[in-house]
Formats: sequence, structure tokens, C-alpha cells
Amino acid sequence: MNIQVFTFNPFQENTYVLYDDSHEAAIVDAGCLFPHEQAELQRFVTDQNLHVARVLNTHLHLDHQFGNRFVHDTWGISPEAHRQDEFLITTFPLQAQAFGLGGQAGEAQPLRSYIDDNEAITFGHTTLTALHVPGHSPGGLAFYCAAEGVLLSGDTLFCESVGRTDLAGGDHSTLLRSIATRLFTLPPDTVVLSGHGDRTTIGHERQHNPFARPDALP
Repeated sequence: MNIQVFTFNPFQENTYVLYDDSHEAAIVDAGCLFPHEQAELQRFVTDQNLHVARVLNTHLHLDHQFGNRFVHDTWGISPEAHRQDEFLITTFPLQAQAFGLGGQAGEAQPLRSYIDDNEAITFGHTTLTALHVPGHSPGGLAFYCAAEGVLLSGDTLFCESVGRTDLAGGDHSTLLRSIATRLFTLPPDTVVLSGHGDRTTIGHERQHNPFARPDALP
């Protein structure tokens, strides 16, 4: 599996394009907001001769769904996410206005379908497992590729940090429990690709994350 990362929008959100030798691709957290960001994503897909088969969301905070409407309009694919985050599509205009982006964000794209905990997500020759990791948002998901040893953690787990929990539906204890029971149980050499910032590993976070030390988790 190949992974291309783009850092988009004022929140410096990481958008990932996953693809393999079948040329089928999944876009995870399409955050492209501005026309030049949308063009960059489209150019990569075209240059690599990819067929966009899935658009997946780890969660639906506005910076992670800015590009969902563009992806739908360009490739005819609507996003998939956990049902417990669907309310964030309804509140998307208010979120955008709160950050002064109401005139640029446009409209949110409705979901194509829901992703359930432990669901196998396939495209091309690749299989991801969806892990429900609430806390940052009620419907937070992480996508784990066991064959490649890669985890896309969204905003649940960062390099030596964790996601904020002061937004609608967030809960700190729930977040730490999700990290302890769903993420820190993965192999220590698992590469963690977060929604913001640099990559890390599960082993590094177990040893060095001051917010989610195993001995401090519930």
C-alpha cells in the first residue's frame, strides 16, 4: 500500500491518499478547502492514474470534512463515517462561521454510508479495519492496516499528545479509554499517521506520550 499525505486548510490537517497496485484509492479525511488545495489533490490522483473508490472520515470536525463536497463533485463519491458523528454535518455551517470560514467552506456533503466498529474496509487489494475510538468526538474512528502495520488515528492520538475533548460530544476519560483499549494494544512498531503533525509509533507513544501513559490510563 502506498500513502501520500497532504497538509491542508488553516488547521494544518493531514489528508491521506491510500492506494495500491490496483490503482484503486481511498481518501481519508479530505480537508482540502481552498482551490489550490483541491487542485493539488486532483492533480495527484490524475498523475497516479488512480480511481477513487472510498472517501473515509476518521471523524467529522470541519477541518476533516472541508473537501468532502469537492471529492463528491469531482469523483462522484460521498464520504463514509461513524453514525455518531453525523450531527457534525448538520452543524457544519455553524462550525465554519465560528472560525470565520462561513463564506469559504460551502456546504457539507451528506454521508454515503456508515462505518461500524471492527468493519473491514476494502479497496483494491487493501483491507483496513475500522476501530471505534470515541472521545475526541462521539464517532471517532481509527483505520488499521494490519498487513502494513499502519494506523490512521485521526485526532485521537498524536505524536506525544492526544486530541482535544472540549468540542461537542468530546470526553477526556472516554478518549483515554479508547487509546488504552483500542490503540495501545496494537503492536509497538505500528506506524501512527495522525490527523495533524508528524508520524509516530504505538511503541513511542506508550513510552513518551505524557497525556496517555499506560500507567495513567483508566
